[in-house]
Amino acid sequence: MCSMDIGLIGLGKMGGNMRTRLRNGGHTVVGYDRNQEISDVASLAEMVEALPSPKVVWVMVPAGDPTRSTIAELKELLSEGDLVVDGGNSKYTDDAINAASLAEKGIGFVDCGVSGGVWGLQNGYALMYGGKTEDAEKVMPALLTLKPEGEDGLVHCGQTPGAGHFSKMVHNGIEYAMMQSYAEGWELLEKAEIVENVPEIFASWRTGTVVRSWLLDLLVDQIRADEHLDKIRGYADDSGEGRWTVEAAIEHAVPLPAISASLFARFVSRQEDDYAMKAIAAMRNGFGGHAVKGE
Repeated sequence: MCSMDIGLIGLGKMGGNMRTRLRNGGHTVVGYDRNQEISDVASLAEMVEALPSPKVVWVMVPAGDPTRSTIAELKELLSEGDLVVDGGNSKYTDDAINAASLAEKGIGFVDCGVSGGVWGLQNGYALMYGGKTEDAEKVMPALLTLKPEGEDGLVHCGQTPGAGHFSKMVHNGIEYAMMQSYAEGWELLEKAEIVENVPEIFASWRTGTVVRSWLLDLLVDQIRADEHLDKIRGYADDSGEGRWTVEAAIEHAVPLPAISASLFARFVSRQEDDYAMKAIAAMRNGFGGHAVKGE
């Protein structure tokens, strides 16, 4: 596998681990973060200057204005033939706008949904990218290093900007519904007096059953450490992608009763303490390092 030089903006939980995985794979990474303690350079301009041409810059900052403003600044710093990759959780509708803006200077754009959470450094990241094939080829060595071992885990979702983020959005919507199902089952087992040893019941499902999954593994780890999740408040945020999934379903007239219900359940969790939401909060902490609220 050939190596490459790449700029990486945003060195938080995901970005920092991605920098390490890329470097472990033999690539040269120039990382920039507003937190100078973890940044390799002092500014975006210094990062761009350090990269050979054609320059490839991967953006891993929060969706919305932070991503839009970062890409706007990169537009002024980069040149024709360079490439910007948006690997954050941007709304897919933003991608066409960003791609068109960068294209005014001949700068390519790839949107890439990234899944793997805090475990991606060890296990690799599932990568769903959209954009022109010729643009994606410029960042392909990095994509191949970031993906998990094996044939799967890297997919070109479409030539249209936004195809990657749309696919990641649907992935996250499914994730909402899966976690809600586990959480509701956990609450029912907890409250049924006929049942004992709930953590080991869940653990028994990890082998040979149709409901086995990584999310189940994470929940088992959490309830073995804190059987009744007494240390966690039943409050769960939503990242925005669940909302966007439901909005897209309405736009395409596709019924999503399970995903919609799981999103609304999170809203309920913010009104009063919700027992099942303890399990949701525990799983989110397990796979993504998301903060939990203590009792």
